[in-house]
Amino acid sequence: MAAPLTEAAIERIRELVRRGDLRPGQRLPAEAALSEQLGVSRSGLREAVRALATAGVLEVRRGDGTYVTSLTPDLLFTGIGEAVDLMADEHLLAVMECRRLIEPQATALAAARADADALELVAHHLRCMEEAADEETLVAHDEQFHGAVAAASGNDALAAILRGISGATVRARVWRALTVADSRQRTIAEHAAIHAAVRDGDRERAHAAALLHVANVEAWLRTTLQH
Repeated sequence: MAAPLTEAAIERIRELVRRGDLRPGQRLPAEAALSEQLGVSRSGLREAVRALATAGVLEVRRGDGTYVTSLTPDLLFTGIGEAVDLMADEHLLAVMECRRLIEPQATALAAARADADALELVAHHLRCMEEAADEETLVAHDEQFHGAVAAASGNDALAAILRGISGATVRARVWRALTVADSRQRTIAEHAAIHAAVRDGDRERAHAAALLHVANVEAWLRTTLQH
């Protein structure tokens, strides 16, 4: 937990961003000037800048200064993925429950909004999954398949959240469970059903296909973790 003075500096910088006094891409005032403006010590300000840089709010460019980032969802939700990657196995079921609630909705949106390029990207990663000769390749294209579907939803925030809760590390651990259960082909078939529904623009079928897939993965994972 940050020290009280550092927390105060963090909140004051965030307030400047919320009010629009600091805009995306804007350079922060020099440290001495900003410290005086915010009424915090320079050491507290440095700690606040480090914390906000880690959170994706600020970017420190050596020799140039500190800037407000683009504040886009893919930056601001990065911390979700980092936290999930560090979770112990017993907490993965809670993450899977989040996926089960969110991913079908995103997939339904993709069915309504995906253009030809987005559909081709989804199809490409499905083909790569089908042809994968090793687990590493399979996991990589599994992640990119779902990322492409989420991106096709047209909602950047939703896509960023899904990337955070279903990144490569989580998928590697889940796929290991699926491989043990000899469920690879069945799971790839579920991906194919998701692709077909999105391609056909069928929102209800896309929602159902994604829900079935995530629910099955959750069930397999639950069984594995109980042994």
